[in-house]
Amino acid sequence: MNVIVTDEGFSPDDWTDGFVTLDDAANDVVALDVASDTDPDELIDRLGNAKMVRVDFPSSADGRGFTIARVLRLKGYTGRLRARGHVLADQYAMARRSGFDEVEIDHTLADRQPEDQWLARANWQDNNYQARLRG
Repeated sequence: MNVIVTDEGFSPDDWTDGFVTLDDAANDVVALDVASDTDPDELIDRLGNAKMVRVDFPSSADGRGFTIARVLRLKGYTGRLRARGHVLADQYAMARRSGFDEVEIDHTLADRQPEDQWLARANWQDNNYQARLRG
């Protein structure tokens, strides 16, 4: 089981309803797994009543998932958004600012980047250059 990272730190995964891919999604889908190359405009039209969208990050250098989250939020998606995969502690604030509610990482990454490194970025609303420029 993977580790879920939120502003409160590490926790076990509490999602029990499973996930389906966008290709397998039907009208009654509860949770979607989407690839980083998914077109967010197409995705928003196919969400239906999905309560959770989990976006894959195949590499820490692949930032397309941040765009997916931002577009979904700007277009009105209010469900739970989760980043999954190779998201680093240094990217946590960006994940939160782009619209993700949480990050799912494996135990290997959690061991390499312990909870305190993620919590150091949990004040994501206060520490960004845009807020400093407006202030």
